[in-house]
Parts: sequence; structure tokens; C-alpha cells
Amino acid sequence: MKYLIYLLAALFIAVAAAFYLHQFLFASDNPGHVLIGYGSWSLETSLYFAGFVILVAFIAFYILLRLIGIVIGLPRRMKRKGPAARRGGDVSYQSLVAGLIDSAEGNWESAEKSLIRHAANSGAPLIHYLTAAKAAQFRGAVAKRDEYLRLAHQSTPGAELTVGLTEAQLQLSDQQFDKALESLTALRSVAPTHATVLRLLHDTYRHLDDWSAIRKLLPDLSKNRVLMEAEIKLLETETYSELLKKAATSKDRESITRLWNEVPAHIKSVPGMLAVYYAAMIDAGAGVDIEEALRKDLEKDWNETLLVLYGCIQSDNPKRQLAKAEVWVSKHPGDAILMRMLGKLSMRANNREKAEMYLRSSVELEPSVDGFLFLGDLFSEKGEKDRALESFRKGLLFASDEVVKQIDYLPVEPAG
Repeated sequence: MKYLIYLLAALFIAVAAAFYLHQFLFASDNPGHVLIGYGSWSLETSLYFAGFVILVAFIAFYILLRLIGIVIGLPRRMKRKGPAARRGGDVSYQSLVAGLIDSAEGNWESAEKSLIRHAANSGAPLIHYLTAAKAAQFRGAVAKRDEYLRLAHQSTPGAELTVGLTEAQLQLSDQQFDKALESLTALRSVAPTHATVLRLLHDTYRHLDDWSAIRKLLPDLSKNRVLMEAEIKLLETETYSELLKKAATSKDRESITRLWNEVPAHIKSVPGMLAVYYAAMIDAGAGVDIEEALRKDLEKDWNETLLVLYGCIQSDNPKRQLAKAEVWVSKHPGDAILMRMLGKLSMRANNREKAEMYLRSSVELEPSVDGFLFLGDLFSEKGEKDRALESFRKGLLFASDEVVKQIDYLPVEPAG
């Protein structure tokens, strides 16, 4: 700074001298001239111009000398200032390394202290604060976690997405699903196609059991390749299955039908989806509405699940329902589930003789808990208490045998 003042003072003196010289020469009516000669070469100019050239040459020469001095003295200054700067960098770096090691070893409190101690002086404060936030959460200090996230946001402008994703992940792992949704919704407004934002949103909606939101998210998950094609199809199937189940609890057959009409054709063709729809309609008390469609689907593709569902329909004309179902006996002889379903329909049609015939045939072909229980109910209605008790006993024994078999199938772990 002092050299600049000296330069300005010299310029001021030179300008003042030039002014007074000009006034003197103007008063004497003689501007003066300068003649420079060397051998046969000569140069003549006015005194004003010669003075100006000398002044410019002086300034240029001075600046050149200053630059040379700066370049020569640079290594000495770097050597003098280097150790202090390196010491500061080394301390923050060592603090970061110590904090990361403690975090990896699960020493959360120690990691937090190491990371925060020199975070403000670090060249990468964002890493310090984000890792400290994770350490704080693991030791249960949620308030500290949020403070470190705020400091991370302040320390590194432009890192909103990184900080926001870390915050949402920590909130999710802490089961703060509503807060995570709030954080991710804000991030989506900034980065609507970011794969991690969309994946975390999907996880959050799952935890909140918000299948309607997942349904709306499906196009973005597919378009931005967040999930593979097979995973998208599986998620679509699961989403519409859950939505149908939820609609069934409302007992609103119109909403179930409307939802089913919105299900994509490739999802309707997935094995099991038809059963979910029919089960939802039956549960909503609309079995009569789908009886004919279910019967046609069964005739097209014989399916045990659909067969059981057909037997659950509370028809307004049980005898007609039984008659149409009995047509299948010739097409599927020896089908124990069909026999059991026909026994149920016969009981509903108040035809106890047929019911006993079909149910006995069912348990002879393939013993089942349901078959024995239906027989027990039938004998109870007929007033045959001993036979009813015997059937219930067989059902319980069969159920206990099944439980024992399941336990027996469990893998045996080696001792020690």
C-alpha cells in the first residue's frame, strides 16, 4: 500500500512540474524543443512530448522492477506462510479421518466431537456436518442431528439436494415418515426426475401404506428407470392388489368396479389378479354381480382359488348356482376342492343328502380341515351330535398333524 502512495505522490509532483514548466514556456512564447542526434541519425520533438515519453518510460520501468521483485520474493513468502496453512489443513483433515474411523467403529459420540471440532475451518465442511448428523442420530440426539444438517446447508451453498437426501434418509431410518415425506416432497419440486428422490418417496409411501400415492408415482419410476421393468410390473401388481383390498373394506362395489376398469390390461392378466378382484367384490357383498363372470373364467381356466371363491358367493338362487356348478363334475372328476365346494352349495340349497355325499367324497379324496368342519356342521344341523363331534375331532387332529409337519420341515441348525 505504501508503494502505491509513493507512486501517486511522484506522479503528482511530475504533473505539477509539467504544469509550471508549461506556464513558464507559454509566458516566454517559446515552447522549447528537444534534439537527439547519433551519427547521421537525429530526432527532434517538442519539449512537451519528450517529457511525456520520459514519464511513461519511468512508470513502465518502475512497474517492471516491481513485478520482478514480486516473482523473486514469491518462494520466500510461500515458504514463510506455508507451514501455518498446512498445519490448519492437516488438523481439519486429521479430524475428519478420526471422525470417519469412529463412525465406522460405532463410536458415535467420539465421532461427533471429532467431526465438529474443526468443521468450520475445513475445506470440506459438508462432509464433517453430514457425517456428524448421522453420528448424532445413531446416539439418539435428533435435535443435534437437525442442527448439523442446518449447518451443512449453510456451509456449502448449492448442496441443497445432497443435504436434503441425507436428511430424508435419516428421517426414514428413524421412522419419521411424515417428516421424510415433507423433505422429499420439497426435494421433488427441485429435482423431479432424480432417481434417489423417487426411490425414497416410494419407500416412504410404502411405510405410510399410501398405495394411491404409489400408483401416481409409478409413471415416474418407470420413465426415469428407477426400477427395472420386471420390478415395475411387480410393483404395479402389488399396488392394484392393495388398492382393491382397501376398496373392499369400504364395501363400495362401484368404487371396486371403477378401480378394476382402470387396471392396465397387462396387470389384469397377471395370475392371481382376477382372484383379488373377485374376492374384493364378494367381500363387499357384490358376489351376485360377478357370479356369471367368475363361472366363465373358471370354465376358461380351471383354477382352485377361483373355485373356492365361487363357493363363497351368496347367490340369490342357491339351487340354480348348485346346478350350474354340478356340470363341472364330469369335466373334473376326482377334484377334492370341487367336491367340497359342491358340499357347501348343497348345504346352502338345503339339500343335506347331496351335501353329505359331496363332503364325504372330498375328505376321502383329500382330507382337509375345512372338509371335516363342514361335515361337522352338517351333522350338527341334522342333530347327529356324535357324528358331528367325530368330524370336528378329525378336523382338529388333521390340523395338528399339519402343524407338526410344518415344524418338522424346519431346517435343523448344528449344535454349537
